[in-house]
Amino acid sequence: MTRRSAAALLAAALTLGLAACSDGEGRPELRASGAYVPQPPTQEVAGAFLTIENTGDADDTLVSVRSDVAGTVEIHETVDNRMRQVDSLPVPAGGRLDLARGGNHVMLLDLSRQLVEGETVSLELRFETSDPLTVDVPVESATHTGE
Repeated sequence: MTRRSAAALLAAALTLGLAACSDGEGRPELRASGAYVPQPPTQEVAGAFLTIENTGDADDTLVSVRSDVAGTVEIHETVDNRMRQVDSLPVPAGGRLDLARGGNHVMLLDLSRQLVEGETVSLELRFETSDPLTVDVPVESATHTGE
């Protein structure tokens, strides 16, 4: 066997070995940013807004949200200026899920107390594939837009 053939054989074996070690599928890689809750006018309900970025090679799905200040947390989508509760929202590979005023968002219901500008609330974001993300979210002025 020539050196060139041996090198080619070794390279092929290494490639096959690396492929065998991989599960063949990418993974989502998620991070949250830009989170805020505008100070609500009452203790009944508040909206939460943030961006979830997926820099990984696989899609994921936001399936639920929990909060330390809400008895119930719902995921909402907005279509034709109407919001409705949904079971989940996609977080595409190489993309992001924007939860923003006037669009998809999180609703905090049955608040345990009045939320006041300057404090922080906790959100636990749960996904179909990825481990949960816990985000400390500042309560901003009622007119804050995240920009």
